[in-house]
Amino acid sequence: MAITKDHPHWQRMQFKNNKVWMATDAHHRPLLEKGKVLIKYQLDQPHEYRVPQARVTALAPDGGIVPSVDAPARPKRAPKAKPNPAAQPAVSAETCARSICIYTDGACSGNPGPAGIGAVLRYKGKEKEISRYIGTATNNIAELEAIRTALEAVKNRDLPVIVFSDSSYALGLLTRGWKAKENQALVQKLRDLAATFRDLRFVKVKGHSGHPDNERADRLAVQSLNGKQ
Repeated sequence: MAITKDHPHWQRMQFKNNKVWMATDAHHRPLLEKGKVLIKYQLDQPHEYRVPQARVTALAPDGGIVPSVDAPARPKRAPKAKPNPAAQPAVSAETCARSICIYTDGACSGNPGPAGIGAVLRYKGKEKEISRYIGTATNNIAELEAIRTALEAVKNRDLPVIVFSDSSYALGLLTRGWKAKENQALVQKLRDLAATFRDLRFVKVKGHSGHPDNERADRLAVQSLNGKQ
Protein backbone atom coordinates (compact mmCIF):
# COMPACT_ATOMS: atom_id res chain seq x y z
CA MET A 1 0.00 0.00 0.00
CA ALA A 2 1.31 3.47 -0.86
CA ILE A 3 2.22 5.72 2.03
CA THR A 4 -0.21 8.67 2.24
CA LYS A 5 -1.26 11.16 4.85
CA ASP A 6 -3.79 8.59 5.97
CA HIS A 7 -1.13 5.83 6.12
CA PRO A 8 2.18 7.51 7.11
CA HIS A 9 5.40 6.10 8.46
CA TRP A 10 6.18 7.17 12.00
CA GLN A 11 9.68 8.26 13.00
CA ARG A 12 10.88 8.69 16.59
CA MET A 13 11.72 12.36 17.22
CA GLN A 14 11.78 14.94 19.96
CA PHE A 15 9.30 17.76 20.55
CA LYS A 16 10.32 20.14 23.29
CA ASN A 17 11.49 17.77 26.05
CA ASN A 18 9.31 14.85 25.05
CA LYS A 19 9.77 11.86 22.78
CA VAL A 20 7.15 11.86 20.03
CA TRP A 21 6.38 10.09 16.77
CA MET A 22 6.52 12.22 13.61
CA ALA A 23 4.65 11.27 10.44
CA THR A 24 6.86 10.81 7.34
CA ASP A 25 6.50 9.49 3.83
CA ALA A 26 8.18 6.38 2.47
CA HIS A 27 11.43 8.33 2.05
CA HIS A 28 11.37 9.49 5.69
CA ARG A 29 10.48 13.02 4.72
CA PRO A 30 8.14 14.86 7.08
CA LEU A 31 4.55 15.15 5.92
CA LEU A 32 4.25 18.92 5.89
CA GLU A 33 1.11 21.01 5.82
CA LYS A 34 1.50 24.79 5.94
CA GLY A 35 4.94 24.42 7.51
CA LYS A 36 3.73 22.08 10.25
CA VAL A 37 4.35 18.39 10.83
CA LEU A 38 2.07 15.76 12.29
CA ILE A 39 3.07 14.22 15.62
CA LYS A 40 1.60 11.98 18.27
CA TYR A 41 2.94 11.03 21.66
CA GLN A 42 1.99 7.35 21.47
CA LEU A 43 1.50 5.29 18.33
CA ASP A 44 -1.65 3.68 19.65
CA GLN A 45 -3.28 6.95 20.67
CA PRO A 46 -5.93 8.54 18.42
CA HIS A 47 -4.85 12.12 19.11
CA GLU A 48 -2.53 13.77 16.59
CA TYR A 49 -1.12 17.30 16.59
CA ARG A 50 0.24 19.76 14.04
CA VAL A 51 3.31 21.63 15.27
CA PRO A 52 5.94 23.83 13.57
CA GLN A 53 8.56 21.70 11.85
CA ALA A 54 11.41 23.65 13.44
CA ARG A 55 10.22 22.58 16.89
CA VAL A 56 10.61 18.87 16.12
CA THR A 57 14.26 17.73 16.40
CA ALA A 58 16.27 14.52 16.33
CA LEU A 59 16.91 12.53 19.47
CA ALA A 60 20.37 12.07 20.92
CA PRO A 61 22.50 9.29 19.30
CA ASP A 62 21.64 6.99 22.21
CA GLY A 63 17.92 7.64 21.68
CA GLY A 64 17.65 9.95 24.65
CA ILE A 65 16.28 13.44 25.01
CA VAL A 66 18.46 16.38 24.10
CA PRO A 67 17.65 19.04 26.71
CA SER A 68 16.07 21.96 24.93
CA VAL A 69 16.84 25.55 25.73
CA ASP A 70 13.59 27.09 26.71
CA ALA A 71 12.74 30.44 25.25
CA PRO A 72 13.09 33.21 27.82
CA ALA A 73 9.98 33.65 29.81
CA ARG A 74 7.84 36.54 28.73
CA PRO A 75 8.00 39.35 31.24
CA LYS A 76 4.84 39.69 33.19
CA ARG A 77 2.86 42.69 32.21
CA ALA A 78 2.43 45.26 34.88
CA PRO A 79 -1.18 45.58 35.96
CA LYS A 80 -2.97 48.26 34.06
CA ALA A 81 -3.37 51.41 36.04
CA LYS A 82 -6.91 52.45 36.62
CA PRO A 83 -7.71 55.40 34.39
CA ASN A 84 -7.78 58.79 36.03
CA PRO A 85 -11.15 60.29 35.05
CA ALA A 86 -9.63 63.76 34.91
CA ALA A 87 -6.62 62.74 32.85
CA GLN A 88 -5.86 64.11 29.41
CA PRO A 89 -7.00 61.72 26.63
CA ALA A 90 -4.32 59.45 25.14
CA VAL A 91 -2.81 62.10 22.90
CA SER A 92 0.57 63.52 23.80
CA ALA A 93 1.02 67.20 24.54
CA GLU A 94 3.51 67.35 21.69
CA THR A 95 0.94 65.98 19.24
CA CYS A 96 -1.66 68.47 20.37
CA ALA A 97 0.87 71.30 20.16
CA ARG A 98 1.21 70.81 16.41
CA SER A 99 -2.43 69.90 15.74
CA ILE A 100 -5.74 71.71 15.90
CA CYS A 101 -7.39 70.11 18.91
CA ILE A 102 -11.18 70.31 19.01
CA TYR A 103 -13.49 69.37 21.88
CA THR A 104 -17.19 69.05 21.07
CA ASP A 105 -20.41 68.28 22.91
CA GLY A 106 -24.13 68.41 22.35
CA ALA A 107 -26.90 69.19 24.83
CA CYS A 108 -30.58 68.41 24.65
CA SER A 109 -33.45 69.23 27.04
CA GLY A 110 -35.62 66.23 26.38
CA ASN A 111 -34.90 63.79 23.60
CA PRO A 112 -35.97 65.22 21.24
CA GLY A 113 -36.17 68.72 22.67
CA PRO A 114 -34.45 72.10 22.56
CA ALA A 115 -30.85 71.33 21.59
CA GLY A 116 -27.54 73.14 21.41
CA ILE A 117 -23.91 72.53 20.65
CA GLY A 118 -20.60 73.55 22.17
CA ALA A 119 -17.04 73.36 20.90
CA VAL A 120 -13.58 74.49 21.91
CA LEU A 121 -10.88 74.76 19.22
CA ARG A 122 -7.20 75.18 20.13
CA TYR A 123 -4.13 75.70 17.97
CA LYS A 124 -0.74 77.08 19.01
CA GLY A 125 -2.01 79.22 21.86
CA LYS A 126 -5.09 80.45 20.01
CA GLU A 127 -8.57 79.30 20.88
CA LYS A 128 -12.11 79.63 19.59
CA GLU A 129 -15.38 78.83 21.34
CA ILE A 130 -18.68 77.90 19.71
CA SER A 131 -22.01 77.94 21.54
CA ARG A 132 -25.06 77.63 19.31
CA TYR A 133 -28.74 76.75 19.69
CA ILE A 134 -29.86 74.41 16.89
CA GLY A 135 -33.59 74.16 17.59
CA THR A 136 -35.51 71.00 18.41
CA ALA A 137 -33.38 67.92 17.89
CA THR A 138 -32.26 64.65 19.45
CA ASN A 139 -29.13 64.26 21.51
CA ASN A 140 -27.48 62.28 18.71
CA ILE A 141 -28.16 65.05 16.21
CA ALA A 142 -26.67 67.58 18.63
CA GLU A 143 -23.48 65.50 18.98
CA LEU A 144 -23.11 65.17 15.20
CA GLU A 145 -23.89 68.82 14.60
CA ALA A 146 -21.31 69.90 17.19
CA ILE A 147 -18.61 68.01 15.31
CA ARG A 148 -19.79 69.28 11.93
CA THR A 149 -19.92 72.90 13.04
CA ALA A 150 -16.48 72.72 14.64
CA LEU A 151 -14.92 71.18 11.53
CA GLU A 152 -16.57 73.83 9.35
CA ALA A 153 -14.77 76.44 11.46
CA VAL A 154 -11.35 75.07 10.49
CA LYS A 155 -9.95 77.21 7.69
CA ASN A 156 -6.76 75.32 6.86
CA ARG A 157 -7.68 71.68 6.31
CA ASP A 158 -4.12 70.72 5.46
CA LEU A 159 -3.23 70.96 9.15
CA PRO A 160 -3.57 67.88 11.38
CA VAL A 161 -6.83 67.97 13.33
CA ILE A 162 -7.87 65.92 16.38
CA VAL A 163 -11.52 65.88 17.45
CA PHE A 164 -12.34 64.77 21.00
CA SER A 165 -15.91 63.62 21.62
CA ASP A 166 -17.70 61.62 24.30
CA SER A 167 -20.33 60.38 21.81
CA SER A 168 -19.96 56.67 21.03
CA TYR A 169 -22.74 57.10 18.48
CA ALA A 170 -20.96 59.83 16.51
CA LEU A 171 -17.56 58.16 16.61
CA GLY A 172 -19.03 54.79 15.66
CA LEU A 173 -20.50 56.35 12.52
CA LEU A 174 -17.32 58.25 11.68
CA THR A 175 -14.58 55.77 12.57
CA ARG A 176 -16.05 52.28 12.86
CA GLY A 177 -18.15 52.07 9.73
CA TRP A 178 -21.50 51.94 11.48
CA LYS A 179 -24.45 52.19 9.12
CA ALA A 180 -26.60 55.24 9.72
CA LYS A 181 -30.17 54.09 10.31
CA GLU A 182 -31.28 57.60 11.23
CA ASN A 183 -29.96 61.09 10.49
CA GLN A 184 -28.58 59.76 7.21
CA ALA A 185 -28.33 63.12 5.45
CA LEU A 186 -26.45 64.72 8.36
CA VAL A 187 -24.12 61.73 8.70
CA GLN A 188 -23.30 61.75 4.99
CA LYS A 189 -22.70 65.49 5.08
CA LEU A 190 -20.32 65.02 8.01
CA ARG A 191 -18.49 62.15 6.30
CA ASP A 192 -18.06 64.24 3.15
CA LEU A 193 -16.74 67.12 5.24
CA ALA A 194 -14.28 64.84 7.08
CA ALA A 195 -12.93 63.65 3.73
CA THR A 196 -11.76 67.18 2.92
CA PHE A 197 -9.17 67.09 5.73
CA ARG A 198 -5.67 65.81 5.03
CA ASP A 199 -5.08 64.46 8.55
CA LEU A 200 -8.15 64.06 10.75
CA ARG A 201 -8.36 61.91 13.89
CA PHE A 202 -11.22 61.24 16.27
CA VAL A 203 -10.58 60.41 19.93
CA LYS A 204 -13.16 59.06 22.38
CA VAL A 205 -13.18 60.72 25.79
CA LYS A 206 -15.23 59.93 28.86
CA GLY A 207 -18.00 62.45 29.34
CA HIS A 208 -18.19 64.56 32.49
CA SER A 209 -14.86 63.19 33.68
CA GLY A 210 -13.28 66.45 34.69
CA HIS A 211 -11.23 67.20 31.58
CA PRO A 212 -11.26 71.03 31.37
CA ASP A 213 -11.94 71.47 27.64
CA ASN A 214 -14.42 68.63 27.48
CA GLU A 215 -16.32 70.13 30.40
CA ARG A 216 -16.07 73.54 28.76
CA ALA A 217 -17.64 72.26 25.55
CA ASP A 218 -20.46 70.79 27.61
CA ARG A 219 -21.07 74.12 29.36
CA LEU A 220 -21.10 75.96 26.03
CA ALA A 221 -23.71 73.54 24.71
CA VAL A 222 -25.88 73.93 27.79
CA GLN A 223 -25.51 77.72 27.75
CA SER A 224 -26.89 77.81 24.23
CA LEU A 225 -30.20 76.51 25.57
CA ASN A 226 -30.70 79.46 27.95
CA GLY A 227 -33.90 81.25 27.09
CA LYS A 228 -34.76 78.74 24.34
CA GLN A 229 -36.72 76.25 26.46
